[in-house]
Amino acid sequence: MSTARSHTPVSADGRLGGPSQHPGRRDPAYLRRRAALAAPADGHRVGAPYASVDYTEAEHRTWRVVHEALGPAHRAHACRTVLDAGEDAAIPAARIPQHAEVSARLTARTGFAFTLAGGVVPNERFLGAMEYGYFHAVQFVRHPAVPLYTPEPDVLHDVFGHGIHLSDPRVAHLYRLIGEAANHVRTEEALDVLSRVYWFTLEYGLITESGTPKAFGAALLSSYGEIAAHDSREVRELDIRAAAGTAYRISGYQPVLYAARSMEHLEDLLGAFCADFDDDIAQRLRLPTLSRDRA
Repeated sequence: MSTARSHTPVSADGRLGGPSQHPGRRDPAYLRRRAALAAPADGHRVGAPYASVDYTEAEHRTWRVVHEALGPAHRAHACRTVLDAGEDAAIPAARIPQHAEVSARLTARTGFAFTLAGGVVPNERFLGAMEYGYFHAVQFVRHPAVPLYTPEPDVLHDVFGHGIHLSDPRVAHLYRLIGEAANHVRTEEALDVLSRVYWFTLEYGLITESGTPKAFGAALLSSYGEIAAHDSREVRELDIRAAAGTAYRISGYQPVLYAARSMEHLEDLLGAFCADFDDDIAQRLRLPTLSRDRA
């Protein structure tokens, strides 16, 4: 694996380094603000109301920089399903929307709503909540020094990625399918398999249009640098079981991506896999224990 593939942008000019070198992991003032915005998620009950955030002008400015960059990037590199959903999502350009206003639009269109997270959420809670129409989302904003990339989910990722996804009934149905499958298994091994299927479809999946892989996954939609990165990555045709056995890294560009032949192809594969999935199937897959890069 090349250095570029295993590292992440750590500066505004695109210089690469280890995830721990990103300013969002090293700036004490930023880390205090992040911790303050994440703290209300401690002990939060899924679906319970929570307070809005008084974002600073600097945070709104970061939002505007990313919004301006992602619009053209989506038009150039995103699949048609995403482009149509983006129009319906009506993401504001000038300011960070509150979770409550995003949820109101989502609920009206697909029955989904955001529920509060403070960071990475355990698989059982995160995946299982999707069956009931709740998606765990954070409220903090990425570091302003590298506005076009973050090594962890932030409010821009959740709104530009999952907020767009969950505006589309067909895509929202896929989230519910994974949630239903998660709630029908009992083992950590099975939940780990589902998390990897989720990762390579709804977070980092591609959909081929006119012979060209186009960005579909929420992580690609919220990352200016990654949305077209599949041009220099290994892209494989989507095979759900193969994806379930592929290592992924939370912090950094993915070395391997999977492309469905069409939205219908993705729906068929994911629907069939989730319908049959259980603890026994997860055990029979005999997948290796994977170490995800959380550094």
